[in-house]
Amino acid sequence: MNRTLQPAHPAEAVKRPGRWLALAVLVLAVLLVAVDATVLGLATPYISEDLAPSGTQLLWIGDVYSFVIAGLLVSMGSLGDRVGRKRILLVGATAFGAVSVLNAYAHTPEVLIVARALLGVAGATLMPATLALIRNLFHDPRERSLAVGIWGAAASAGAAVGPVVGGFLLEHFWWGSVFLINLPVMAVLVVVGVRLLPESRNPDPGPWDLPSVVLSLVGMVGVVYAVKEAAAHGFAPATLAAGLLGAAALYGFVRRQLAMPVPLIDMRLFRNRGFSGAVLADLLTILGLSGLVFFLSQYLQLVQGRRPFEAGLAELPAAVGAVAAGLIAGRAARRFSVRAVVSGGVAAVGLALAALTVVGQHTGYPLIGAALLVVGLGAGFAFTVTADVILSSVPGEQAGAASAVSETAYELGAALGIAVLGSIVTGVYRDFTGPAGTPAAAHESLGGAVEAAAGLPAPAAGALLDSARQAFVDGLALAAGVGAAVLLAAAAASWYLLRGQRLEDGVEHP
Repeated sequence: MNRTLQPAHPAEAVKRPGRWLALAVLVLAVLLVAVDATVLGLATPYISEDLAPSGTQLLWIGDVYSFVIAGLLVSMGSLGDRVGRKRILLVGATAFGAVSVLNAYAHTPEVLIVARALLGVAGATLMPATLALIRNLFHDPRERSLAVGIWGAAASAGAAVGPVVGGFLLEHFWWGSVFLINLPVMAVLVVVGVRLLPESRNPDPGPWDLPSVVLSLVGMVGVVYAVKEAAAHGFAPATLAAGLLGAAALYGFVRRQLAMPVPLIDMRLFRNRGFSGAVLADLLTILGLSGLVFFLSQYLQLVQGRRPFEAGLAELPAAVGAVAAGLIAGRAARRFSVRAVVSGGVAAVGLALAALTVVGQHTGYPLIGAALLVVGLGAGFAFTVTADVILSSVPGEQAGAASAVSETAYELGAALGIAVLGSIVTGVYRDFTGPAGTPAAAHESLGGAVEAAAGLPAPAAGALLDSARQAFVDGLALAAGVGAAVLLAAAAASWYLLRGQRLEDGVEHP
């Protein structure tokens, strides 16, 4: 049964004037992060050609951003609760723009990896702050559901704008230009955000505990690094040591949070089944999805021969589906149920990935486009509702930390997805048999094979490319199958953990 909470403040305090304009500023930050994440996939072949990274370095370029974000999100979300969410958003956005320049002009794979890591530090301030500000801007749960839907739709729109704009830039400029598109978005965000965004913070925050920050960072990076290396090369002593160090640091982090009177993140939140179920659904869904998406842009360009702009347009159905689903997800969850919408959305993504296990070098676009549309619809429904559940499960003063948990699950899932599924693709690819004289670099990445083929006689080049592309497609199909299995398991877990969970209908006071 729904109940309406009587506001302790006048209606104008509950429904803050200018809240929708403030939301428009917040979605710029979401667009910024989404554009940066999606545009990298299109730029990967060009980075491979220009910087000649090894296969492992290429994976690091792709996932170090998510590693660092995953390690710092809880700390930065908690910092925003303490020093002010508006302040940390604007500072982080400024830093994001500045570090984007360093990414654009990186001249070696090592510099680009470091620059991506620094971008992750700046990015860790943005996402928790935007969701936390939404939590404190919108106290009517129905309005908040719509605001969260718009927030999610903006991320999807960024996923659409990134490949299209990035494809255009890559056809006319060098690969570094894809990072420079962050600058005008950043400028608008900072200039307009200073005037429109309200400041909010926890009125009784407690100290920001530096040992907890270090434990969180070491734990996340250690565990994800170990998973990535084990998936690619097996359990070497250094990999096992990194995993044990990360696990010990995370254990220490949890113990420290439980012992502190005012922790960075209240671990007792996880006793709430709805909160835990939503976080787990986010993590497993993005894990099953992200590794495949990372390699799909390479498939469209290097296997099917599409230009970057055309490849960006080919990925639009996923973004269109996610935008449409995000805008109606809250209404659907209230009409049916939270678990039906979340588990149904996750299962739809899993089935779409299962359909991609049959892709070949010459698969027609209708199958790929239809699968991407279903992926977008399912992800839009699932992610929007889980974000709403997480936000409504905590009091407003903990919004930053709770939002950070949601984003940590997302980024950790993305890092693990690229590490595990990406390593499956890379592992299958490396075993291809090329013609005599095939350079070792051709086995590192498909981009390396394309570059190597340019220096071979026509018959050998054709044989090399055909063998390399087939191996890449075989790896992609296997990764899609593993991702589908993970997502279908996540759908079943969501159905169980989110039983009885409902979105609020009443108005809460600030």
